[in-house]
Amino acid sequence: MNPGDVPLDLLGRYNVPGPRYTSYPTAPVWKEGWGSSDYEAILRRSSGSRDPAPLSLYVHLPFCERLCYFCGCTVVITRNHVVEEAYLAALEREIGWVAGFAGEGRTVVQFHLGGGTPTYFEPARLRRLSEAVRRRFPFAEDAEVGVEIDPRVTTAQHLETLAELGFNRLSMGVQDFDPRVQRAINRIQPYEATRELVETARGLGFPSVNLDLIFGLPFQTADTFAATIDKVLSIGPDRLAVYSYANVPWLKKHQRVLEPHLPDEATKFQIFRTALERFTSAGFEYIGMDHFARPDDELARARRDRTLHRNFQGYTTKAGTDLLGLGMSAIGSIGDAYVQNRRELPEYHRAVEAGGAATFRGVRLSPDDLLRRRAIGNLLCHGVLIKSELEAEFGVAFDEEFSEALDRLAPMERDGLVEIGPREIRATPLGRVFLRNLAMCFDAYLAESPEKPLFSRTL
Repeated sequence: MNPGDVPLDLLGRYNVPGPRYTSYPTAPVWKEGWGSSDYEAILRRSSGSRDPAPLSLYVHLPFCERLCYFCGCTVVITRNHVVEEAYLAALEREIGWVAGFAGEGRTVVQFHLGGGTPTYFEPARLRRLSEAVRRRFPFAEDAEVGVEIDPRVTTAQHLETLAELGFNRLSMGVQDFDPRVQRAINRIQPYEATRELVETARGLGFPSVNLDLIFGLPFQTADTFAATIDKVLSIGPDRLAVYSYANVPWLKKHQRVLEPHLPDEATKFQIFRTALERFTSAGFEYIGMDHFARPDDELARARRDRTLHRNFQGYTTKAGTDLLGLGMSAIGSIGDAYVQNRRELPEYHRAVEAGGAATFRGVRLSPDDLLRRRAIGNLLCHGVLIKSELEAEFGVAFDEEFSEALDRLAPMERDGLVEIGPREIRATPLGRVFLRNLAMCFDAYLAESPEKPLFSRTL
């Protein structure tokens, strides 16, 4: 069975709430009550190890001028740009604090500005932020330096500044070019303006441009999304992220306005199937879950040689790093621990001013967590679990350790999602569409019944 031939009863059975697994354990499991002293201890232990890992830095810039109704991110909506200066000052203080404990000699191999809308900040302040980071952390010559930009507020001067600062990856939100969909989600973004911005970026020498789309939005159909895909292909991105709309109105109340107009389950899957068929026919390789890349892109190469990694920004080629999160709500992954900053702007400012860090929750991973994190990561990134690899790394007998997971996988094998053999577990082409469901079989925390919904549906 291939992704184009999914019966509706099968779709209904597997389109269930589940994590996206940008971490394991997932964020709802983490505990509050953490503070700067906990984070300091984690950083000291990491930097003081015999062979400290290289660094990946993420900076969260939360501001947007307008609210997109589909948004599930941690954002602050304001058109008053006076907030830039105070936030940048807080970031500079936090950068100094983190650098002091993380080890200033450790090389940065990945740096990413996310949001919110990073290009909400004027070019001079983006320069100031980039220079503040580079003063405290040395960058590898081949570092991946990326930024998310909103074509509606990004100017040629923004792009010129980013190019001068060494940024080499741009990620542009598109979501959908259909005017009716754009009106429904409160994001008017003409195709021509997006195309022109990409052309400007190409002219400035940016080597990689990613476009983000979302399927499952109000009024979308397979035909209307096919028209958006045609326009996207004419722009010529290097990578694509095609996200399933995460409808979580119990967490994001503004999403309620979209609910009367969302496509039904079958239509939403037809939209995704259209994207899968059109992009692969156009020469893109399906990386898994929500990413596509050209075959010569390093993301595609990393998937083929099984060095692909997944973190809070999605798929990445930079495995084996310590991820330091900076800014309001930012998350770090350091060794066997996750930490997160305060998610409200006033609290973030107060915490950084008082102690230099804004940590408020986190988790230290147990040996079982580390084993299951590796299993889930291998499934999501490579589509295969080689039993002997996990047995050698963690000193376990795979079939015995994961007997319950194998029981959960058995009906999925009958449904054609996975092949279970004596040496490996491998997702089928259909199963690669349902990787989140396969990963859920290895999640030790899902058996705990939450009092309220936590996750969006898997498709």
